[in-house]
Amino acid sequence: MAKERLEPEKLLPLTSSVFHILLALSDGDLHGYGIMQEVSEHTGGQIRLGPGTLYGAIKRLLGNGLIVEVDERPDPELDDERRRYYRLTDLGQRVLKAEAQRISKLVAVAQQKRLLPKRT
Repeated sequence: MAKERLEPEKLLPLTSSVFHILLALSDGDLHGYGIMQEVSEHTGGQIRLGPGTLYGAIKRLLGNGLIVEVDERPDPELDDERRRYYRLTDLGQRVLKAEAQRISKLVAVAQQKRLLPKRT
C-alpha cells in the first residue's frame, strides 16, 4: 500500500515528541534546531527535545513519509548551509490532524469526568 493512501489513524497514537515535531512543522519548513526551539516555546519549556530524540524521530518520520527534507532555503547569506530543512507532507498533515482530533476527544472525556473545566 502506498504511503499516500495510508489511513492516518493507522499511525496513531503518536508519541509526544513526534506530535510536537509535526506541530512545529505545521507552520512551515524548519531545521532541526528551529524545531527544538519551536517545541520548547509552544510548551512553555516543559518539553525540550534533545538531539538524539529529535533526529531519531526525524529519521522515522522521513521513513514513514510524514516529512521530507527540502532543498529550498531562506536567504543563503542568513543561513548556515549545513542545516537541513524539513517539511510536513500531505500525509503528515493528515496524521497530525487525526492525532489532534484524537487528543481533543480525550480532553472532552476528561471534561465530562470533571477532571478539567469545560471551555465556553
